[in-house]
Amino acid sequence: MSTPAAVTPSAPAAGARTRMTMIQALRSAMDLMLARDPDVVIYGEDVGYFGGVFRVTEGLQAKHGRTRVFDAPISEGGIVGTAIGMAAYGLRPVVEIQFADYSYPAYDQIVSEAARLRYRSAGDFTAPITIRMPCGGGIYGGQTHSQSPEVLYTHVCGLRTVMPSNPYDAKGLLISAIECGDPVIFLEPKRLYNGPFDGHHDRPVVPWSKHPRGEVPEGYYTVPLESAAVQRPGSDLTVLAYGTMVYVAEAAAAETGIDAEIIDLRSLWPLDLDTIVESVRKTGRCVVVHEATRSSGFGAELVALVQEHCFFHLEAPIERVTGWDTPYPHAQEWAYFPGPKRVGAAMRRAMEA
Repeated sequence: MSTPAAVTPSAPAAGARTRMTMIQALRSAMDLMLARDPDVVIYGEDVGYFGGVFRVTEGLQAKHGRTRVFDAPISEGGIVGTAIGMAAYGLRPVVEIQFADYSYPAYDQIVSEAARLRYRSAGDFTAPITIRMPCGGGIYGGQTHSQSPEVLYTHVCGLRTVMPSNPYDAKGLLISAIECGDPVIFLEPKRLYNGPFDGHHDRPVVPWSKHPRGEVPEGYYTVPLESAAVQRPGSDLTVLAYGTMVYVAEAAAAETGIDAEIIDLRSLWPLDLDTIVESVRKTGRCVVVHEATRSSGFGAELVALVQEHCFFHLEAPIERVTGWDTPYPHAQEWAYFPGPKRVGAAMRRAMEA
């Protein structure tokens, strides 16, 4: 695990800035990399003419041509398999899996081929592939459009797994992913595409245009892979979160009045362990939050790491708030979704222990 210093979401970058949604920030990253590097190609189901189901690639084919941005058949295994061949040949494919739930037909290609190529060829070949996947719930997508399968990829040696929580990080991390020499699983919380979401589904959505983290440099910049961000400084306890749960944790801290330090992991693996350890040793308490199912979820790894590295600094048992061990429901979505009420209750337990 690499352990660089934490990088805040407002880290400076050169050039003019503008307000962007996460969709626009991701599109800007791909637009810029298509222009900078002739080896970058973008493809997937409906990403060319149609611009993707969430319109993330809208306009890129018209601007860069049908040989650089193009549609693929409905075959996730074929999409990733061809990307591996392209990468071994020297290209840098950026492929989209329409929903993270659809990545399972490509799992063998990702795990057995892309993740192993550098090792099995003794470094003669690499797989500089970026696999974009919209993930998570909160859009009434039901069981086959709402999954959070990040732990299936963090478990695999040779893969990097990333999940941004805001437009600034989304653009900088995607550029870093495209430039990386290893395959990167780039998970995009679709509930955050158009604005931050704090878990209160019955309240008006705050657009990124009115949020400070929606300000994004127009030009080239990177956010380092393997770096976490201290999203909210605090002294009472540490919350480890990523994606949509960063904003749920912020809401829970505000509603409980607990001075929580919220760490946005951003890069799930490799992990910025130094930032986690520094925070938990300071606060002495830890709450781990993620949207995915509980059993064998990524939170279990985080709990184990905190226990291993911070045991003598802990003042209370580590709390874990997650989705339930069921398929993601359609009719009872908000009973499944780890909202501010559940996160806040875990914070109180940690403080009262």
